[in-house]
Amino acid sequence: MDSGYCFKKEGKLTLVINKQFILKMINMKHLSIPAIFFTLVILIAVSCKKTITYPPGSHGVSRTIQFSLYTDKDFSGDNNTIAFKLFIQNSKNKILWDSALAPMRIKDIPDVAHKLVVEKIVPSNDTSLLGVGFRYSIEGVGNSWFLDTCTSGETFKRVEFNFQ
Repeated sequence: MDSGYCFKKEGKLTLVINKQFILKMINMKHLSIPAIFFTLVILIAVSCKKTITYPPGSHGVSRTIQFSLYTDKDFSGDNNTIAFKLFIQNSKNKILWDSALAPMRIKDIPDVAHKLVVEKIVPSNDTSLLGVGFRYSIEGVGNSWFLDTCTSGETFKRVEFNFQ
């Protein structure tokens, strides 16, 4: 007896169970409602094939970038404000992700034992060569950056910025 089938329409997975099969199960006196429910759950789980598609070339492995910000210099007397922005960009300079840290005084940049660490999975699992790093702006002074690369196929990249 065919108990049911599933199909996918407009991105939605639909399960169709044969009505006669359900009626026959309900009419059986030796089966309880929990047994029927359990059987239906098992049928749903095994009858629908689930497929996962990954972007071309990714093979399902995500790429992670770990950003670390710290300094090993003494800036205790520097009260200038600095604003950092972390970024990931592809080889065509398209920004895939960026995030701004709260502005802080230069004297408040943490030492290596208390460094700021941010981990980010590369959006859309882009597998190309990436530019990763920090852009920063010091109020009344100007802008600068710290740039590194994440090669194609590299699944974990640590970007350590020792602010000088």
